[in-house]
Amino acid sequence: MASTPPETRPATPPSLSDALNRLWVKFLPDIENRVSILEAAVRAHADGHLSEEHRGAAHAAAHKLAGTLGTFGLHRGTDLARQIELEFADELPSTAQVSLWIAELRSVIERRQ
Repeated sequence: MASTPPETRPATPPSLSDALNRLWVKFLPDIENRVSILEAAVRAHADGHLSEEHRGAAHAAAHKLAGTLGTFGLHRGTDLARQIELEFADELPSTAQVSLWIAELRSVIERRQ
């Protein structure tokens, strides 16, 4: 029985892990940008200059991070992002706590890389 020449064999489909890794690389700049938005909003709040626009941007960034990180199996990251999202939904009462959550969130993301 003759084998099929290599150039006509069907390509092996990429594994789910390979596909997720490629998506991670593609979305990582957006993920890092969203974390930076959170960090900037906390700094602005600590300085007493958190505008409604910045608060809303941070709330949206945290919301998007919660969904995105869950897609990549970073469940701790999703939990942290949801906690941060809730804080930015209001007046951001605990700058120190949110700063700790953001630092841990950044750590979770860096470990995935």
